[in-house]
Amino acid sequence: MDERFPWLDKPPLSTLLAALNQDGEEARVVGGAVRNALLGEAVADWDIATTALPVETQARARARGWKVVPTGIEHGTVTVVIDGHPLEVTTLREDIETDGRRAVVHFGRDFRADAFRRDFTINALSLTPDGRLHDYASGLADIAERRVRFLGEADQRIAEDYLRILRLFRFHARFGQGPLDKASFTAAIRGREGLRRLSAERIRAELLKLLTAPHASEVLAEIEAAGFLGILLGGISRVEAFRRLADLEARGQTKPDAIRRLAALSLFTRQDAERLAARLRLSNAEAKRLATIALLLERVRHAPTLPKAREWLYRLGPELYRDGMLVAAAHHPEADFAEALALPEHWSIPEPPFSGRDLAQFGIKPGPRIGRILARAEQAWIDGGFTEDGAQRQAILDEAVRMTT
Repeated sequence: MDERFPWLDKPPLSTLLAALNQDGEEARVVGGAVRNALLGEAVADWDIATTALPVETQARARARGWKVVPTGIEHGTVTVVIDGHPLEVTTLREDIETDGRRAVVHFGRDFRADAFRRDFTINALSLTPDGRLHDYASGLADIAERRVRFLGEADQRIAEDYLRILRLFRFHARFGQGPLDKASFTAAIRGREGLRRLSAERIRAELLKLLTAPHASEVLAEIEAAGFLGILLGGISRVEAFRRLADLEARGQTKPDAIRRLAALSLFTRQDAERLAARLRLSNAEAKRLATIALLLERVRHAPTLPKAREWLYRLGPELYRDGMLVAAAHHPEADFAEALALPEHWSIPEPPFSGRDLAQFGIKPGPRIGRILARAEQAWIDGGFTEDGAQRQAILDEAVRMTT
């Protein structure tokens, strides 16, 4: 067996391929698993293309006691679950109609025709169970050159689904080397207005993946110059700040994060956070993160003092604090954020020192005054350097009660 495909003859993949490759039907591994293996990248899952119709795929799977989920049955896709491992199986197809967002297909039996439905040459490879590679579109040569280019007529591929423009950028940022393929990029520029026809959800999914790709900075610089970021984000972008953030993440061994990188690229004010959350249909949690980073950016014009950094770390927690400090450092390269960035590594966030129970000694009745007292006391404790001394804390609380009506 070819050492590039160590998973090909092992269950559950081999078991499913054996079930599908009999009685006149054929199945092959296609797409990302083949591409990634040839590029030396990790293979997380496998997609299988088969001549068998969906009903036959389901029948064969159920006959062996496997679970079947009709995940995309209208397009010929079912998911077969073997010993807890999901494997996606799709009947060979040909597009017969498209409007740039979705395609009408019919099923076929021609692997070559199915390959030419795909977006890029490097995604059109297929692999038989005995390890034979089938390359109908010079995908192997492009993999060797780490070149991402559209298969066939680029304008036609784009017109079939305008999301392929973003996929070109994302795949190049992950797998490519050097500038974007000239012919493919030129076609993308010609078709860029088609991006406005796509749903926010589809754009969000591709864009966030692009932002965390290894060569995202270089690709963003290219597509900003060609006018794409204005269409996608609806505002001004800071590609240089994005690049600086990526460098800071790499130096600090911080895992790239899409929302943090989106903030570095596109945030100036809280209004930008609201615009991006609505435009990209971010989740509530993502929108809240973006808004918190924006709030911090509005307050940070230079590296914070140590007391102020401790206050923000205490109030935000380590993850949001790190997000904000990294983005602020990327936006203000003239300032030295080293101390602020290192703070979570050597300063443990203390527990809040006061609660409503501490006010029982004063005989204060329940009501809004309690919240005001606790807030004043907590701020005084922070301003005093987070003292751990019991007597000092009691004095802080006494003063807060005396000063709060």
